[in-house]
Amino acid sequence: MDYDFKKNTLDGSYHAVFSMGHEALGRWLVEEIGKDFDKMDTVMSQLGALKNSTQEWRIIGDELTLSLQDNEAVVQANYLFSEDDTELEDNLDFYDEEAVAVCGFEDFAQVLTAWRAFVTRF
Repeated sequence: MDYDFKKNTLDGSYHAVFSMGHEALGRWLVEEIGKDFDKMDTVMSQLGALKNSTQEWRIIGDELTLSLQDNEAVVQANYLFSEDDTELEDNLDFYDEEAVAVCGFEDFAQVLTAWRAFVTRF
């Protein structure tokens, strides 16, 4: 998984660009975490507590939800939890791929640590 963090010096906004299949992680960092160090600490604590466990822990954000279970971190757009079974047009299916990202706890912890260092420095 490749990623790059950037800060727009004109408006102060942050951007996290992730490789294909992991785009939702970048959205989650920017939209749900930002510079909230308390939330970062909570997630890191849960990663340690749930390592090698079958228990699940979730943090539901405005647009995205993080689920930790079975040594995997899953970021998923909240609209995917909708009970609405309306089918999208065929050419819109690929957007679902950008709405879900899965990675192991170790990789996720590295990303979160790198994000924290980035927003602290900038």
